[in-house]
Amino acid sequence: MTDVTSYIDAHLDEALKQLRDYVALPSVAAQDASIAETAAFVKAMLESVGATAEVLSKEAPGNPVVLGELAGTSSKTLLLYNHYDVQPAEPFDLWTSPPFEVRREGDVLYGRGISDNKGHLVSRLLAIRALQAVLPGKDGALPVTIKFLVEGDEEVGSPKLDEFVAQHRVRLAADVALHEGGGVNASGRPLVSLGVKGILAVQLVARTAKRDSHSSYGATVPNAAWRLVWALATLKDANERVRIPGFYDAVRPATEQEEAFLRELPHEEETTRQNLGVRDFVCGVRGEAYSRRMIFEPTCTINGIVSGYTGEGKKTVLPAEAMAKLDFRLVPDQDPGDIAEKLRRHLDAEGFRDVEIAASDGEFPARSDADHPFVEVVRSTAREVYGKEPVIYPSGAGTQPLHPMMHHLGVPMASAGIGHPDSRAHAPDENIVLPNFVLGTKHVAAIIERLGAG
Repeated sequence: MTDVTSYIDAHLDEALKQLRDYVALPSVAAQDASIAETAAFVKAMLESVGATAEVLSKEAPGNPVVLGELAGTSSKTLLLYNHYDVQPAEPFDLWTSPPFEVRREGDVLYGRGISDNKGHLVSRLLAIRALQAVLPGKDGALPVTIKFLVEGDEEVGSPKLDEFVAQHRVRLAADVALHEGGGVNASGRPLVSLGVKGILAVQLVARTAKRDSHSSYGATVPNAAWRLVWALATLKDANERVRIPGFYDAVRPATEQEEAFLRELPHEEETTRQNLGVRDFVCGVRGEAYSRRMIFEPTCTINGIVSGYTGEGKKTVLPAEAMAKLDFRLVPDQDPGDIAEKLRRHLDAEGFRDVEIAASDGEFPARSDADHPFVEVVRSTAREVYGKEPVIYPSGAGTQPLHPMMHHLGVPMASAGIGHPDSRAHAPDENIVLPNFVLGTKHVAAIIERLGAG
């Protein structure tokens, strides 16, 4: 790795120039901004390392997907999953500099998408160039074939990805895969995530009359806000247990290795408690119990409730309609479609057939086999590069579109990247820290090299 490290250090400025140009493309999927231009830019970046690349824009509804392949000298194949779309930059007034112009302040670089997810792809391409420059072999061939899948819809839920991966499963076939994220924790230990929770997002609506009425009718006219609150109250009990019949039936028990990784996790919840200003966590959990809930427990969360008058001053109104948005974070092997059906049956059985499920959208959970040899490859190379023991999360608490690759391609996926706890992804002043960018790049290079040697 000595020569690889020297190359990465010597060519860092070139990579940062590429990253500046990449961030300058305001590829906000939700606003359909600069999508075609950014997909073309990604294609050119992949071709710059010798990959054959193609922008596929008509295979399924949604933004174009960029596929690439760089042939290696062995039969092993590594798939790299990334996305080129970014979150909206609003509110602009909370940025300390224009969001689509990279600003450097010491070792910190700011810009929308610089961490989520453009910096990760640029880092991986730098790792590939370093290996091509220093490894023995003809024409800079890598020891493993690299395949790229770079989509443009991740920030709007990747609605086409499952269909796309299924359609192109032969072209995308690989042995192992790195997903989009990764980085370090607050103490600088590398984080390796082996999966994600899924999600079911729903919108519930209660309607009790044609229009709002005077609150004096509260003794006789049904109140939509109360109707919705009563329906919501049936979903969870006071011990945070979801009451929907069958909700937990498909939950996969943790394996022995996953339990071992859980026991090794650092207990950092006190920092979270102080940052959020909460007196205590649900059910008073701390330590291993806290980590267990974050990793292995599904959730039911009210995201917001709207009804009646909430403006300044008094308005004595009886609302005719009330709406709530909820999400359920799901764990393997829960199915978002199945949970949606169970939710409907539950509301009906509880006497709330009139409460409408107005919209629902979901992604499947996914979790790699913690005993797969690839996990040890990622873990041991992280230890060597960072000089610290990695933190292995059997699953993250959030949701990313990993299920299509794990399900259709049968590949284990792990993270290796450039993020840090204050990267501010999705928020103003999104950023990366240069030492983390360099270490994440060296980690990916080490993974590729180790895979080729195995």
